[in-house]
Amino acid sequence: MANKLKARIASGKACVNGWLAIPSGFSAEVMAGCGWDSVTVDMQHGIQDYQSMVQCFQAMDKHPITPLVRVPWNEPGIVGKALDGGAWGIISPMCNNAAEAKALADACMYPPLGKRSNGPIRAAAYGVASSYQTTANDEVLVIPMIETQAGIDNIDEILSVPGISGIYIGPSDMGFSLGLIPILDREEPLILGIYEKLLASCKKHGKFAGIHNGSAGYAARMTKMGFQLCTIQNDSGLMAKAAKEAITQFRKEGGNVAA
Repeated sequence: MANKLKARIASGKACVNGWLAIPSGFSAEVMAGCGWDSVTVDMQHGIQDYQSMVQCFQAMDKHPITPLVRVPWNEPGIVGKALDGGAWGIISPMCNNAAEAKALADACMYPPLGKRSNGPIRAAAYGVASSYQTTANDEVLVIPMIETQAGIDNIDEILSVPGISGIYIGPSDMGFSLGLIPILDREEPLILGIYEKLLASCKKHGKFAGIHNGSAGYAARMTKMGFQLCTIQNDSGLMAKAAKEAITQFRKEGGNVAA
């Protein structure tokens, strides 16, 4: 089985990623049908747990999207379970150095390249001969998040770790760690300069860079800068935005409708 997102990135194309904070198979099904290249279940800051992650994956199966997971932390138990549950890529928060990047790669890769335990209960038929174990190391995306000064300083070492596919920037935590307010679509020259540094390192090492965005316009701008995996908000944020816009239009055009 091929990872369509990985193939698209390898071809040099920009990809748009959906983000699921809502623990609902129906919500995941609706999002998966909207045209994203990939959809990420957020187990770190979303309201998702392992069971809801599996339900989201089941609901998305009929759509041609690549399912990803942001795990709560860089811990091999949850990384392995997310992959066994059907994820084709792992986004792991707060990766600060080469040792942490290696721990993530080890958790995502089967021997001899890593230390992942065999048991792909949904990713492949458990306990029977399957091509999954022979192709997973080539297809699974291993994506550490760069969110701190340490991660920025150690970017070349992180990207040099075997098995690392690319990086994913968390603008809120990155800004927060540097003494700025935690927001998404950042305009500070300091942060934009950091983005350029990280992108240059990715290009040097032949890796891709992803970033979380608050708006489609900013995400499009980031692709022009060189980011290949751009997330736009999350399901709850997009729902709230559409609802607020509809209500505002109704109250404006309704004239004497009371607020």
